[in-house]
Amino acid sequence: MKSFNEHTFSRRQFVKLGGGSAVALVLAGCASGGSSTGSDSSASDSSSSATSIKPGFITLHDENSTYDLNFINAAKEACQEQDISEDTYMLKTNVPQFCHSTGTKAHTEGLDNYHNAFASIYEGRYLAGVAAGMKLNEMIDSGKITADQAKMGYVGAYTYAEVISGYTSFYLGAKSVCPSVTMEVTFTGSWYDETAEKEGATKLINDGASSFPSTQTPWVPLPPVKMPAFPTSPTTEARRMHAPTPRFNWVPYYKFAIRAVMDGSTIDTDWTGTLSTGSVELTDLNSYVAADGTQDKLDEVNSKLEDGSLHVFDTSTFTVKGAKLDSYKADVDTDANYTPDTEVVSDGYFHESEYRSAPYFDVQIDGIELLDTAF
Repeated sequence: MKSFNEHTFSRRQFVKLGGGSAVALVLAGCASGGSSTGSDSSASDSSSSATSIKPGFITLHDENSTYDLNFINAAKEACQEQDISEDTYMLKTNVPQFCHSTGTKAHTEGLDNYHNAFASIYEGRYLAGVAAGMKLNEMIDSGKITADQAKMGYVGAYTYAEVISGYTSFYLGAKSVCPSVTMEVTFTGSWYDETAEKEGATKLINDGASSFPSTQTPWVPLPPVKMPAFPTSPTTEARRMHAPTPRFNWVPYYKFAIRAVMDGSTIDTDWTGTLSTGSVELTDLNSYVAADGTQDKLDEVNSKLEDGSLHVFDTSTFTVKGAKLDSYKADVDTDANYTPDTEVVSDGYFHESEYRSAPYFDVQIDGIELLDTAF
């Protein structure tokens, strides 16, 4: 068997997954003439298939970046669940960017070895926003703030559709239970920069923000000023204050892709994970700070998102420059000039991550103020 660097990959064996800012999965066949098995194959056949491939994972950063660590942990777990031992798969970290985070090109390139994947993380952010909105309501009811002081802060990375989709869905989740809420957003120009995130949080706190969603780093080292009421910094120091945080779970996709190579089946060109597939998760509710009834509300909203009776970007729940959004063409195919090419508003909502897996919601809605757009 050839080494990782020496192996000549066929178009079938080389798989690019657009699930992270720089994450790739290489599935190399290590035995000749592998068999194709169906879903009713025996355990022995599965074990044999597992030994016939050698997965390789490539990341831009290492375990010190929680964004990359999430992929690394998912890769290991997916391999373990497919009976692929640690000495069989390979992990290469700190490799320059190999596959774009949002994975926008596969559906237009027509290559059978190029695959994109993402997840409807905006649904998880909406749920986190619901929890934050209920906390704001509790603060209003107790007299800690007035309704017009219900302001949230959001530290974003870039002014990309992925980030816009994220902070907008968080805001809409909060607004669904706390109608008076507003939000301010500042940007860092990086997916991973604790210092910049601390500076951004300081700016928002000093401007009166009472609630924060999560950022890319393990935790935002909040400054020694008036603490926000509901940050999502999951550290020991802040554990009594953090809110539920959405996260990608890439295990379902990695298992799907690995199994597809084992079975000789087709990997989707553009795959979208959901709450139902287990690809979008919310961390446990923090009983120290959550408002009464929050878990019941989250369960209710989660069920509606899963069965399709609720849509995050329901156009009846927001306006753009004072008007309802009845039509919108998004840049789904991602040409060099980012030309809008696909109508994405129909049936009363913006169809995010349906025409491709990566987010393309880039609408600036009312109620959200951007403190800077340098990035």
